[in-house]
Amino acid sequence: MPTLSEFRGIKIAMYWSDHMPPHFHAYYGGDKILVSIKDIDVLEGEFPHKQLKMVLGWAAIRQNELMDNWELAVRKQELFTIEPLR
Repeated sequence: MPTLSEFRGIKIAMYWSDHMPPHFHAYYGGDKILVSIKDIDVLEGEFPHKQLKMVLGWAAIRQNELMDNWELAVRKQELFTIEPLR
């Protein structure tokens, strides 16, 4: 599970050959969410409100890079890191 980005205690990751729809995993403490790349919406899990807003805002800004990484992951190619939230 490559880590794509880390910011403010949040880790963003993606698995090779993960299930559809295109999504990424976000971790914060003991919480985990799956976020749709296309819709920038939570598919599964829960996060504290503040961290959820940060992840969704970051994902909206980085949507194209996330989709590019998804396409690499499907082909089992090396993923690239994405600029963290500043």
